[in-house]
Formats: sequence, C-alpha cells, structure tokens
Amino acid sequence: MFLTLNISNEGIMKNTKFLILALSVIVCSPALPQKPISNGLVQTSEGLISGTLSADKAVKIFMGVPFAAPPVGNLRWKAPQPVKPWKGIKACVNPPASAMQATPAPFYCWTEEFLAPKKPISEDCLYLNVWTMAKTAKDKKPVIVWIHGGGFNAGSGTVPLYNGEEMAKKGVVFVTINYRLGIFGFLAHPALSAETPDNISGNYGILDQIAALKWVKKNIEAFGGDSSNVTIAGQSAGSYSVNVLMISPYAKGLFERAIAQSGGSFKKTPNPEQSLKSSEAAGLQLTQKLGIQNIDQLRAIPADSILKIQGHWSITVDHVIIPESYATFAAGKQNDVPLLTGWNGDDGTSFGPAPSAGKFREMAQKRYGEKAAEYLRLFPANNDEEAKASQKLNIQLSYGWSNYQWALLQSKTGKSKAYLYRFTHVPPGEPNYGAFHSSEFGYALKTLRLWNRPFKSWDYKLSDMMSSYWVNFAKTGNPNGKGLPVWPQMDAKNERIINFGDEVTILSLPNKEQMSFMDEVN
Repeated sequence: MFLTLNISNEGIMKNTKFLILALSVIVCSPALPQKPISNGLVQTSEGLISGTLSADKAVKIFMGVPFAAPPVGNLRWKAPQPVKPWKGIKACVNPPASAMQATPAPFYCWTEEFLAPKKPISEDCLYLNVWTMAKTAKDKKPVIVWIHGGGFNAGSGTVPLYNGEEMAKKGVVFVTINYRLGIFGFLAHPALSAETPDNISGNYGILDQIAALKWVKKNIEAFGGDSSNVTIAGQSAGSYSVNVLMISPYAKGLFERAIAQSGGSFKKTPNPEQSLKSSEAAGLQLTQKLGIQNIDQLRAIPADSILKIQGHWSITVDHVIIPESYATFAAGKQNDVPLLTGWNGDDGTSFGPAPSAGKFREMAQKRYGEKAAEYLRLFPANNDEEAKASQKLNIQLSYGWSNYQWALLQSKTGKSKAYLYRFTHVPPGEPNYGAFHSSEFGYALKTLRLWNRPFKSWDYKLSDMMSSYWVNFAKTGNPNGKGLPVWPQMDAKNERIINFGDEVTILSLPNKEQMSFMDEVN
C-alpha cells in the first residue's frame, strides 16, 4: 500500500520497505490525471506525488512536498519563488530537511521529542508535510496548517510531537510547514531593501509561511481538504507567526481561523529594535564587520559559514508585510477570523535564574519609575523567596498578558469570536519546570504516544478533550462540541476562560489585577 504525490524526496517515514518503494517510483512516467487519493496518487499544481501510509494503513502521509523553490544561491534573502514543475512521480516519503540552524540538542525540559531531527538540515528547506484520511478530493475536510516554534532560530515541521496522524483521524487534513530561520529568514540590509519594489527587507521566513498558505489554498483539495476552511495554528514563535499573519495584508484571505499558543506581541508602544531602520542597521553593521562590499559576496558564502555568524534575527515591523500589531487590532484592521488562544501556567519560567529581592526591587524601580510601588504591591519582593515567586509570576503573565490582550482586542474590534485558555496541567515525571512552555501541544495535537513520559489515564483523557476542542474549532470556528465542558466566548464584559489542569474548569480571568497593571505599562 503505497501513496504517490508530487512532492520532494524528503519525508518522515524511515521504514526501509517504504524507502525502497519510494525510490522505485521516481521514474519518468507520463503525467497522470487526478485520481482518488485511495489509489495512492495526488496531482499537485507542480506534478504528481506519492506518499505512504501510517502503520495501521488508515492515514495517508506525504512528507517533503515542495511549496517553493530552494532559497539558495541568488534566491538567498529573496521572497520565495515558485516550484519548478516535474515530470513523472515524485516520492514524498522521507522527512524533508529542516531549515538551517544549530544542531538540535536537548536542554532543560525540552527533550528530543520537542526538537527538529539532527539531520537533514539544509538551506533547501521549503517543504511541507500532509496527513489525511480523505478518500477522494471531494471529501472537503477542514485543514489545520501548523507553524512550528523555536524563537525564529530553530525548529521544524518534522518535530516528533507535531506528527499529524491522530489529528487526521479526528477529521482534519493536517499540514506542517518549514520556513527559513535566523539570519537566512530574517536578515535585513539596505542593499537587500534596494532590490525590492517596496524598499524593504527581512521577514523572508514570514513570506515563506505565506507562500505555504498559498500552496495549501491551491492544492489542498487534492488531498481531500477544504480550501475555504483553513486554520493556521502555532506555538511560541509559531503563535507569534499567527499573530503576524492576522495583521499582514499579504496573508489576507489565506485562512479562515487562527489558533495561537503562548506567543504574540501586543504592546501599545512600538519596539524600536523591530523597526526596519534598526534591522537594516544591524545588517549593515554585520557586512561592515565581515568586510563584505556587496550582497552578492554575502550570498556566495557557504550556508554553514553564514550559520556561524553570531546574532539573533527576528521579525521586522516594515509597515508593508508586517504593520504594528496592537495598532492594527485596535483599529479593527486585522484579518478578522475566529481566534482560539492561550498560555501555559509556567510559560517562560525555565528561561533564567531568579534575582535576589534587592535586585528585583532595583529592576522594578528602573523599569517602572513612579509605578514601581504599585508593581511591587502586585509582585512583592520583601525577601528572596518572595522575589523568586514574583519573578515567576511576572514571566508567566508576560506570556499570558499577550494572549489575553489578543483575545480581548479581537472580541472588541473584530466580528469573529475569540476563545481564551490557560494550561496548568503538569506532565507526569516533570520535577522542575511545571506546566512549561510548549508542554501543552503534545496534548492539543494528541501526540502523547510519541513523548517519553509516564502518562496516566487523565493525561490521555485531557489530550482527547483538548484535541477535540481544537478540531471542533477548525471545523466551525467554535471549539464546543458534544461531551465537552462548554467553553465560553471571551469578551470584555465577561472575561471567562477555560483552564486545562488536573480537571477542566471554567474560570474568571486569573490574576486580573496584575494583568490590568501590565495593560497600563505596555
């Protein structure tokens, strides 16, 4: 039982039998007409592809489908270009290369299940993966496009816990994508800006995401998906990406719903470090330091050498692809779609040591000035133990505030509904980091079977409930469904959220006073 699709030669299955079959179909056969997916072939806009089957033969899997041309050579630091069509059948059965990044290695609470595979990693990375149970192209199943996290410097669509098999069994076509990362995805430079009609640069990784969504709109019906019902979803930098896609005019009309988990930016005051001027200056400083006279020279440097260049490259607010987030939502100019968003109870708490009480108070005074006394009332630091607890709460709510503010703004200025959650369940076997950043998506995507933890019956029940809410939302824009506690809509008059903990409960917004303070100072 082997599936064929026009996709790249990279995918997720490592089974030798499937690999031999895959190699056997990369022959120059004549182009075939579109056939039912059950026959194993999918006709994409660029050519025919084949895939493989899940172990129980219920889910069809296509790994490494190209959605844009390889961004190498002269295409480095340019907007993604169309894929060159191929003849014959392209076997999409092996995991595609992840974008250029440092070799993934476990750290803190993030074991290998959360990381991109160590190999392959390549500049040639613009591929996506599809899981579907559709029988024919007429099935019109809702689609979820998952955007990976990793701080815009790491990650991959083939992270083990992103496996879409179980979500496909729940009734959606599940897609994961790659996009350029770090300096390859976000370098801005005056010379790069001069190459474009709008005189902007950077944000190539976001343009990759948009290109993937365009590909999905054009091709997903061949996989049995509904091109008019696409949900974008992501966690951490993937959630930030969902934020960007909801405000970008370039992404308008490419999706109908949005799921955002632990990430976003809704500060009222623009961050000067995200401006095009600042980003271009950082790029210019880099080329001057390297003694490089022009971009052609920079493009000629091998990818491995480029990767070694120090620096953190991320989003640029260029006011063309990416406008200001808060201002866009406040004006009701966002891409107005139903929103499901939330945060984890211990988001961010593993990202650094707690300061002493004296240092905490000193930082409060420096940051908040005349409001420092109010801040220290809400986040007390009379001793080191209090300072540690307040530091933890502050970091937790920094994530929570962004997602809360996002849902609140959508409920105020948008016509579509918003739903807010908090995840507080501590995975079993977690002695140090609690409900840590990214601990929720194994539950929401129903991939606990791929996570090496001593899970118990409640873990699996919670996962089934969360994934059902997510799938219901993708289907209708409302997470509620039969057999599930009713998840209330978020609005300014009734700020109710759902809490996924050791039980599922409906709560008033927690830490409301602290959240209100953050709203004042941000």
